[in-house]
Amino acid sequence: MNQSIILHHYAGSPYSEKIRLMFGFANIRWFSLLSPEQPPRPNLDPLAGGYRRIPVAQIGSDIFCDTSLIAKELSETAQSAALSPTMLRNNELALLEQSETVAAFAALNAVPPYRLMGSVFRSLGLKGAFRLIIDRQSAFSDGAMRQPKHREAKKLFHAYLLALENKLQEQSWAGGDSPSYTDFASYHPIWCYHYYGGKPLILGPNLNRWFQSVGEFGHGNRCEIEQTDALDVARSSEPRALPDSIIDASPTIGTTASVAPVDYCVSPVTGTIVAMTMERIILARESTDFGTLHIHLPRAGYSVTKMHRE
Repeated sequence: MNQSIILHHYAGSPYSEKIRLMFGFANIRWFSLLSPEQPPRPNLDPLAGGYRRIPVAQIGSDIFCDTSLIAKELSETAQSAALSPTMLRNNELALLEQSETVAAFAALNAVPPYRLMGSVFRSLGLKGAFRLIIDRQSAFSDGAMRQPKHREAKKLFHAYLLALENKLQEQSWAGGDSPSYTDFASYHPIWCYHYYGGKPLILGPNLNRWFQSVGEFGHGNRCEIEQTDALDVARSSEPRALPDSIIDASPTIGTTASVAPVDYCVSPVTGTIVAMTMERIILARESTDFGTLHIHLPRAGYSVTKMHRE
């Protein structure tokens, strides 16, 4: 298990569904560790150092934050370039941007509020639902992103569905003639509406065909594990070899810094920068329980703040 992918996720997480379907497409074995819907997450907090988004992937004592980096790891594990977000064609980039920003947040808020609340209450109970609502409000309080209100969200989401329906008139998959990362990124906002909306959307014929096809990939060879298993893996592993850093990286290698998303869930992760490539920042965190952990975070959409020492 030490060099296999462990996914920390929860059932109703749309971004987790994107990754789960990639496992199905790649048909590889992976380990599933279900997490609470909101912090505290005792399975994850000791490893990720305060990073609060879901999902997070773990390979030994390397912790991968954000689905863009998780997909890159999955692509390399499965030897499937189609799953890498860095291998997209130009015609996929605009759709990807719309899927992962506008549509991703419009989908949930487009659900009629009474159906959304009913779904959350049924899943989490009264106490759990209120905890989740409070957590999600705080998640957007300090970041740059603002969630659209229901009426605006409906317009944005239906415009997204129409654009995707029209694109799928011309091609079998969202990115072209074969499945790619774009399909899973485009799928998860619609899945989110289905999951929390209580009943399926009425989709256009092309969109419905495509949506069914993506869903049929399933979740692959999924093996459930316990919290102690994941923590033991981190404890018994050493971080893998570091990639070459870009020349004149700033802040410099060896700097203590905090890295945080800029849009929402802006809680920072603090550690020592040990590598910086064009796509990622790797922080080393020292722990008496786990030794050295390497936290991989994207550069795009994240801020880096150098920490000043007295």
